Amino acid sequence: MHRFLCAGMAKMRFFTQMREFWLDYRSEVLFFWGCLAMVSLSTWAGQFIPREFYDNVLTPIFNTCTVITSFGGAWMLFRRSQGLRTRKFFAWALITWGICDLIYLVGWVVAPHRVMDMAAHELTTYELLLGNLLGWVLLLYPTEALRPGWMNWIRGTAQFMPVILLAALDYMLPEVNLWPMIAFYPYLLMLFLFNHMHAYREWCEENFSTLDDIDVRWLIRYCIMLLFVGVNYIWMCSTHYPTRGFTQQWFIVAMIIYSTEQILFRKDPWTEVQKNALPLTNDPSPIINAPSPITNDPSPRADYIRLFEQWMRTDKPYLNPEFQLTDLRHVMPSNRTALSHFINIAYGCSFYQLVNRYRIEEAQHLMTARPDTKMSDIATSCGFSSPAVFSRTFARETGMTPREWSAKQSLEVSPQTKTEE
Repeated sequence: MHRFLCAGMAKMRFFTQMREFWLDYRSEVLFFWGCLAMVSLSTWAGQFIPREFYDNVLTPIFNTCTVITSFGGAWMLFRRSQGLRTRKFFAWALITWGICDLIYLVGWVVAPHRVMDMAAHELTTYELLLGNLLGWVLLLYPTEALRPGWMNWIRGTAQFMPVILLAALDYMLPEVNLWPMIAFYPYLLMLFLFNHMHAYREWCEENFSTLDDIDVRWLIRYCIMLLFVGVNYIWMCSTHYPTRGFTQQWFIVAMIIYSTEQILFRKDPWTEVQKNALPLTNDPSPIINAPSPITNDPSPRADYIRLFEQWMRTDKPYLNPEFQLTDLRHVMPSNRTALSHFINIAYGCSFYQLVNRYRIEEAQHLMTARPDTKMSDIATSCGFSSPAVFSRTFARETGMTPREWSAKQSLEVSPQTKTEE
């Protein structure tokens, strides 16, 4: 019996986790399936394109578009870099990609039949090396976004050195086919990125009450696009399909345009913290006099909890969508690390989760007091950045959507009203 109960609880936890995953990353899952549908459709349509037309017309057009979008995007990112290393990293990645396609385009003018015949042969070791180079430079942006300041010339060279060694071995040992190892190497680098995404999200939740434009959601979308580019690249390595480059070329142009637009309007959370002159790690400055978890005297912590809750109830700073952890210094002067420690110890959750609980409580009060108010107005009034974020957060915390909760409250109030009458 105990075994069946444990199995049932495990299933419930699994479905709960899957539901939370769907609420958190619904748009990313739909984005993945949308990319898959577009790539599949273009692959199917590519078989109807004549080979000569593709090699002599479409390929030069696509390469010209790639050069224009790469250099144009890099110019916009440098022009509006605002000192952000993430934008500069992606700008240099676009310049590298643009230079490679420009060389390819010049080669078409010099020797069009030898350069542009995409279906004539499997990719050579040099083409594999070039593909890895482009994949590596595109991974510089998410690496810098997740681990700011970590990437430099030494570490970057060390990351790309295994590919050069594999290419050299492939050249010296022609009887050994090393292209699978070379082609799959960028995926190994991507695995390290996924390893840091969880820590990055936790850091964001410790410091911000709104995760729009700073959460890992955009980085996941970016990696999804890189995944499709990489899979199509491996397909090009192992097939003689006549229009194998058609999907790759238009998808890369679309990715460059979409990524440039997103990166230009994405916030940099590390810069937001640095604006307040607060360290990202522990520092020797004075911290709050709240006790650590191992002390036995709870009175100082209780005093700070009372002071914090009074401020939250009276001034309601959580109604501001830009409310940050560092704003707590208005009532508890201290550094970022100590403030985060205080929230974690006193409430057992992150700053983001705690603030959203206050916002949901305020929303429930408004829905009860003014049931005719639009949900979008309630979301704005309670500090949520959008109705979608409000609905997603409300469902995660209460197990119901705002409309379901409001309808349930109306049903509970109606019998009471009839009884009083």
